[in-house]
Amino acid sequence: MYHLLNPSHDPCFNIALEEYLITQTPDDSEWFMLWQNQPAVIVGRNQNTAEEVNQVFARENDIVVVRRMSGGGAVYHDLGNLNFTFVVALSGDHSFARFAQPVLTALHKLGIAAELSGRNDLTIAGRKFSGNAQFIGKKRLLHHGTLLFDTDLDIMQKVLNVNPEKMASKGVKSVSSRVTNIADHLPKPLSIQDLQDALIQTVSEYWPLEPARELTLEEKERVNQLAGNKYRLWEWNYGQSPQYNLQRNRRYPWGQIDIRLEVKKGRIALCKIYGDFFTGQDIERLEQALQGTAYNREAVEKLLNSHELHKFIPEMDRQQWLGLIMGDEN
Repeated sequence: MYHLLNPSHDPCFNIALEEYLITQTPDDSEWFMLWQNQPAVIVGRNQNTAEEVNQVFARENDIVVVRRMSGGGAVYHDLGNLNFTFVVALSGDHSFARFAQPVLTALHKLGIAAELSGRNDLTIAGRKFSGNAQFIGKKRLLHHGTLLFDTDLDIMQKVLNVNPEKMASKGVKSVSSRVTNIADHLPKPLSIQDLQDALIQTVSEYWPLEPARELTLEEKERVNQLAGNKYRLWEWNYGQSPQYNLQRNRRYPWGQIDIRLEVKKGRIALCKIYGDFFTGQDIERLEQALQGTAYNREAVEKLLNSHELHKFIPEMDRQQWLGLIMGDEN
C-alpha cells in the first residue's frame, strides 16, 4: 500500500486529491493518507448544502464549504482534526469495521478505550470523535474518516445546522454534548503529530506500507485542475435546488432522507433526494428515473419495481420508498 504525504491544508485540493486517487491512479494501486484542512465544512454527496451549513457564520469566519464524493453527513474540519483516507481493492472486506480497527488499536496503545458505535462512528465513553464514510468506485473503495483531536467544538456547533430530529434520536441537546476531542481523554498530554505517528505505525501492521512520498509536480497539477473544475465551484458545492411543491422527510435508524418533488400536470417534473445516507449506486439515477413519471401510486410503484432499489440505499425497502414518495409512510 502506498503511503502518501499530503501537507496541503486546502479543503478543495484535499477533497479533489481523494477523487484523483480513486479515479486517476492505476486500478491495482492502494493508498493510505493522513491529512488536515483549514476550517471547513465538508458536506455529504447527497446533502442539501444550504440547509446543512450556517452560511452567514461560515462566510464571516472564512470557513470553506466543500461537497465530498461520499455519502453521510456534514462534518467540520480544522487543524485540530486529523483525517485519514484508505483506497483499497473492492474484492476484499470493505466493512467499516475493517478500517476502524487500526484506528482503535492505535488509540488503545495511547491509553484510550475507544470503540466502534453503530455502522460508522467511533466513540469514547459514548461520545463521538470520528465519523466515517465510503465511496464505491468501479474497482476500488475509498474509505475516509475524521479524528477530532483538539477541534474547536464551539465553532463546530455554530457552523453546522443539525436537524433537530437527529439530535432527538440521540437523546442529546447539542452537538457539543454529543462529540468529544481525543486530547481530553489522553492519560498524558500528546500532540496531534504523536497521534499521526501512532496511526502510521499501527496501519503498517495491518497493511505493509511503501516508503512515504509526496505528490509529484505532475500529480499536483492534475489534482489542482480537478479542484478548479469541480471542488472550487458553487455548482458542485451548493448547486441549485429545484423548485418543489411536495416535500417528504423521514428519519430512519440508518439515516435521514428528504425527497422533494415538483409535480406539473400530474407528473413528476423535478425530483431531488437529499440525506445523510450511504449509497451503493448514484442516487441521481433514481431521481432521473422518477422524472416524467405520473404522480400516482400505480405509476410510481411500477417505476420502483423496475429498479433494484437495494443498490441505492440497501436499508430501505420498496414499500418504504413508495410510502415516502406518496406521502403515506409513517
